[in-house]
Amino acid sequence: MSTSACMAYDGERFEKNFADFQKKYGIRDMYSGGFYPYDTLEEYWAWWSRQIYVNRYTAGVGKPYADLLTIIGNKDYFVITTNVDHQFQLAGFDKQRLFYTQGDYGLWQCSKPCHDKTYDNEAQVRRMVSEQRDMKIPTELVPKCPVCGAPMTMNLRCDDTFVQDKGWYAAAKRYNDFIHRHEGLRVLFLELGVGANTPVIVISLMSVNSVIYDIKSLSP
Repeated sequence: MSTSACMAYDGERFEKNFADFQKKYGIRDMYSGGFYPYDTLEEYWAWWSRQIYVNRYTAGVGKPYADLLTIIGNKDYFVITTNVDHQFQLAGFDKQRLFYTQGDYGLWQCSKPCHDKTYDNEAQVRRMVSEQRDMKIPTELVPKCPVCGAPMTMNLRCDDTFVQDKGWYAAAKRYNDFIHRHEGLRVLFLELGVGANTPVIVISLMSVNSVIYDIKSLSP
């Protein structure tokens, strides 16, 4: 849906924001650039602060999300999404009716991780973007875990270090409650914008009132 909203991770939009990284490393898109083994944390966070900034804090509201909300109107709904760019909330969807299963560009976590907590990053990201020079942020801006001192990392489900914090479990419970609350009722399930860049979530509709979902730490 975000690609449909012209928030592409490659092409002109990528070149506009990451031409220096493209020239130095041959990186062709924002997705692959997020996995590049940068030599220093200063360079790693120069990349990631820009990626967060353009996709989370300055992207604006995508039209497909606004259109979907208009279609839904006052109906009873719930959104389970692998998108991490906050577009549903920006468009006006109720936060209590959203479950971001794969994380959020706006959150950091300990890279170890030594504890199950995430941290809002907007203020730090904006400062990283404004103060970076020559594809590096100042060393003093490199985020460290407040508990163990290890480097922070993105709260994105890339491997088994992904942190599912209290907010994640609360959203999972609300989703479960929504499903159970509608047992025996007529429910329309819409699967929209399915891509291949995130770990697959399989939703099998066994009956009108039964759903099996394959998400880490949720019972199958």
